[in-house]
Amino acid sequence: MEKEKKSLGGLAFLPLIVFLALYIGTGVILTIAGAESTFGAFPRHVALLVGFGVALLIQPGQSIQEKTDLFCEHMGNSGVMQVILIYLMASGFQGAAATMGGKESVVNLALHFIPVKLLIPGVFLMCCLISTAIGTSMGTIAAMGPVALSVAQGAGLSTAITAAAVIGGSYFGDNLSMISDTTISAAKGCGSEMRDKFFMNGAIALPAAIIAIVLYTLIGAGGSGAVEAGAFSVIKVLPYLIVLVTALAGVNVTSVLFIGIISTGIIGFLTGSCGFLEWIQGIGGGMADMFSISIAAALISGTVGLVREYGGIEWFVNWIRSKITNRRGAEYGIGILSGILSAALVNNTLAIIVSCPIANELGEEYHIAPKRLASLVDIFACGFMMLIPHDGGIMMLTAMSGDSPFTVLRYSFYPVALLIATCVTIQLGLLRTKEEKEFAAKEA
Repeated sequence: MEKEKKSLGGLAFLPLIVFLALYIGTGVILTIAGAESTFGAFPRHVALLVGFGVALLIQPGQSIQEKTDLFCEHMGNSGVMQVILIYLMASGFQGAAATMGGKESVVNLALHFIPVKLLIPGVFLMCCLISTAIGTSMGTIAAMGPVALSVAQGAGLSTAITAAAVIGGSYFGDNLSMISDTTISAAKGCGSEMRDKFFMNGAIALPAAIIAIVLYTLIGAGGSGAVEAGAFSVIKVLPYLIVLVTALAGVNVTSVLFIGIISTGIIGFLTGSCGFLEWIQGIGGGMADMFSISIAAALISGTVGLVREYGGIEWFVNWIRSKITNRRGAEYGIGILSGILSAALVNNTLAIIVSCPIANELGEEYHIAPKRLASLVDIFACGFMMLIPHDGGIMMLTAMSGDSPFTVLRYSFYPVALLIATCVTIQLGLLRTKEEKEFAAKEA
């Protein structure tokens, strides 16, 4: 029995490394070679299946059936199933709204009142506000993604840049909101007051957001700047407004999307723009677009679950801890630990929960304030999530737009600015409390 529980250390990450090497490596090689559809050549779910095959081979103390049971158990956990449900419902809403003419109307409405060059920074800012109000990145992406991509396509703007703006803005609030699960986990886990963590975190995130807005303004009008707005129907825009308003009101995201889907049908029937079967087919067509990504999300969850079962996460935490020798190194170590765990687990909240105990130990040893610890684990967890090609948000948006994840990542200005701002804060010792400064002076 002890043999079955043996930790594989760093080897436990091999299935995840194989997946990323096959998926990303093939895409990079084909991109360099000038091929088309580079990241679709080796599908995500096939690369994940290969990773699962590797996972079956590297733990000899357990039977194939035991490993398969563990894999399936993690594939079907509540968290990933909720994400898949959101994928399907958000895409179903998008399909239904397009069928009843809502997509065309919301595009033309936006083009009537907002200059093309301000659409993308406007999308980023709106996502910042919505995510801060409702406290969830996935909820914001599900609510804003269909609207933003529809407007971008109608205006001849880059859907990749628009998707990057949606993701950055959505994680802005996820990282800051008082009702976000990441904020609550970080503050409670590190013993910080929510208010203190908010102001510390905000002092780093706000300059990064301003930089992102400036950059999106400069490059965001790269499409058809002279596009003409067509006619629109206000009543057909209502489903999008209903989704945004109910999301801002704090309604559960699945309820938000259900309400949105039902509203498209009611408005479609009342205006005569679609019949019942057309509406049903629109929902079904939208959902079908997400089948592949839903399977990939479940396979990722199963693979990550085996990495944890094999002792990979525990090994990584201990390895990071052993490399820290001073306060600055402790702050970098806390951030890198949280960030890499977030990318590996594809779950920023779980990464924060795992990171907080070690952050508290290091904070006590090097006199780092709780609000600083909470900000570091939260910022790095969210920052790394925005920069991985297999995060749920980017997978959903790229499935809708047809873009490669790496095309979107090229325009991820906010997470890059956020991480740079955090590293500058650590390197220069900015935003320290009086007690921290006194300890740092004694240490020097």
